[in-house]
Amino acid sequence: MRIRRSRPRIKLNSVKPILPEDPRTVAEQSTTTPPAKLFGHIEENLSYFRSVFHHASDVVFREFRIADGRSAAIIYVDVLSDTKLIDSDILSPLSEHEPSPHGPEHEGRLTLAQIQATFAHTSGAERVATLEDAVTAITTDMNILLIVDCEDEALALTAGGGVGRGVEEPNTEAVIRGPREGFNENLRTGIALIRRRIRSADFKVETMKVGRYTKTNVGICYIEGIVDNALVEEVRTRIERIDTDAIIDSGYIEENIEDSPYSPFPQIQNTERPDVVAASLLEGRIAILTDGSPFALIVPTVFWSALQASEDYYERYLIANAIRFLRYAFLLINLYLPSLYVAVTTFHQELLPEKALLSIAAAREVTPFPAVVEALIMEITFEALREAGVRLPKTVGSTISIVGALVIGQAAVQAGIVSAPMVIVVSITGIGSFVIPRYNFAITLRMLRFPMILLAASLGLFGIVAGTIAIILHLSALRSFGVPYLSPVAPFIRKGMQDTFIRVPHWRMSSRIFSKANPQRNTEATMPKNRTPAGKMQS
Repeated sequence: MRIRRSRPRIKLNSVKPILPEDPRTVAEQSTTTPPAKLFGHIEENLSYFRSVFHHASDVVFREFRIADGRSAAIIYVDVLSDTKLIDSDILSPLSEHEPSPHGPEHEGRLTLAQIQATFAHTSGAERVATLEDAVTAITTDMNILLIVDCEDEALALTAGGGVGRGVEEPNTEAVIRGPREGFNENLRTGIALIRRRIRSADFKVETMKVGRYTKTNVGICYIEGIVDNALVEEVRTRIERIDTDAIIDSGYIEENIEDSPYSPFPQIQNTERPDVVAASLLEGRIAILTDGSPFALIVPTVFWSALQASEDYYERYLIANAIRFLRYAFLLINLYLPSLYVAVTTFHQELLPEKALLSIAAAREVTPFPAVVEALIMEITFEALREAGVRLPKTVGSTISIVGALVIGQAAVQAGIVSAPMVIVVSITGIGSFVIPRYNFAITLRMLRFPMILLAASLGLFGIVAGTIAIILHLSALRSFGVPYLSPVAPFIRKGMQDTFIRVPHWRMSSRIFSKANPQRNTEATMPKNRTPAGKMQS
């Protein structure tokens, strides 16, 4: 009789495969568990970092021995570090200097504190104790990690280098009179350009890292004693709550911290000019600089700031006011001229003089489309040509956009698709959009032009009035970090009108509308008082 031995039944779900632990997961622990510490032996540390950067060919591992005979290694990203500084300020001091006796308890061994104080000849040096902080130090601004055998901490050192763009003249905000410096993609350079203009200990910069993968350095700049502390806290809170994978440009931050993200109007001003940032800080506002972006963000901002250029404050105030009136005029032309043309030619022909009416009627006699279709065709074509001019190389972009507009406009008139007055209206409207100093604000007006044309085509002048009321109501409800978007007009602030529609002389601009802590800018002594008669010299 054969006896069958029963085999134990094994549930497949209960068997868990034993997989080798990936050291990279140690640096990505959850917030509920404490971060992993550095190992006590250099072989284990090197094994961990090699597994983390196993496919990163630009990460360099350099092993050597320090003066007391122990093994050491530096880890750095080649493209982010200056190799000459590494050789002269790190490798040479550590490997050539002889240790001094420090008592029998040390047995001639250098401590990490002694290495940091005596042999690390770099501007920045910090001690890190966790694997996560060590990886962050290698991939961010500290650049270099020094690990020594039998030490459970490492040194994060600075030897910045790599490829970077120099300080150049900004392309988006060119001026005739004024500074020619513009921000580049380096955060430290941007802070230095502002520091050169505000040489005060009250100028403060708070930096933080945003983005889980990019760990982008973001700087919050303000002047202590002028800015309101509540505004600083609000800006800090909005940036700290950003939880995203990457921050590539300051535009990422702008969309995450603005008050009304669905509004077409920009509630945060951006600029490439350090002088604009310095002037805004002196008004009690805050600048946000992003590493990797040449555009600084300024908060809070108001509607009228979009019509003010930096050159307004470098020319004499009479010339600046004349140019500012021109901008306001073309703001209205940019928004209303196509819609007014459509409304008048479609519904309100009696508003035109007889000769103008006959001229427009004769020009539109051969066109097969109504005025609204003509306007939409020309506006869309003009916007496409402008976008093509921006995307093409600089040597041919402007030429093709101008020549293309002339050729297409002339051909469309000769073919009878559109009328000549419509080409003139669209051309003047396009010129008006270039007068607006702020590019993002000009885009908003270009977007609003199309619904205004449709309202004019359906309801005439009543539609234009209804669209205008809707825009004003929307602007009245907007806030920029708690500041009404239409201030100092609505709500009305008398002292704020010194730099809204017109700019008074610098010696008359005595108040800051964005600062409650320090609203006074000038004193009466600033007013010019030289009343020496002509031909006489003041003794």
